[in-house]
Amino acid sequence: MEPDLKKIEKLVRELLKELGEDPEREGLVKTPLRVAQALSFLTHGYRTQPEKVINNALFTQDTGSMVIVKDIEVYSMCEHHMLPFFGRCHIGYLPNGKVFGVSKLARLVDLYARRLQLQERLTEQISQVIMESIDAKGVAVMIEARHLCMMMRGVEKQNSTMVTSSVLGVFRDHLATREEFLTLVGRRTP
Repeated sequence: MEPDLKKIEKLVRELLKELGEDPEREGLVKTPLRVAQALSFLTHGYRTQPEKVINNALFTQDTGSMVIVKDIEVYSMCEHHMLPFFGRCHIGYLPNGKVFGVSKLARLVDLYARRLQLQERLTEQISQVIMESIDAKGVAVMIEARHLCMMMRGVEKQNSTMVTSSVLGVFRDHLATREEFLTLVGRRTP
């Protein structure tokens, strides 16, 4: 179901008034509509299904080699303050006869990132959908992100980075596989 942009626009207009602003002043006249459109875009992951994103872009490939896609940009909003968090997602998987079209991994990241999120949940959702979609031997997902809710307010720590990981299958069961992934990804601050 698409969000009611007119309703959101009205709510944003009321919010501006409550914050002490005049929603009729020149710079704010169109702001409620722009905010409604932005929020609709930033939460479109609620209205998208993984199957549609994958769109049968699964290919038969007999390989025992690890597949890694690094540095996928992540832009999401924390569910606690509705402020952005952003960074990089690194995905590795060991195929079990099927591989993804490479762009589908980035699209899956976006699907889950475009919801109000916790970074921990986002990491888990990405790993689970990859594991289930191709019955992989194992999946590893790591996200390194900076949270504006921590940088702009609260403790105001501008240089902090949160790192989350989810390891499934052989990545969980075999330390060497997990270490190979971490070495190939190379940890760095977004």
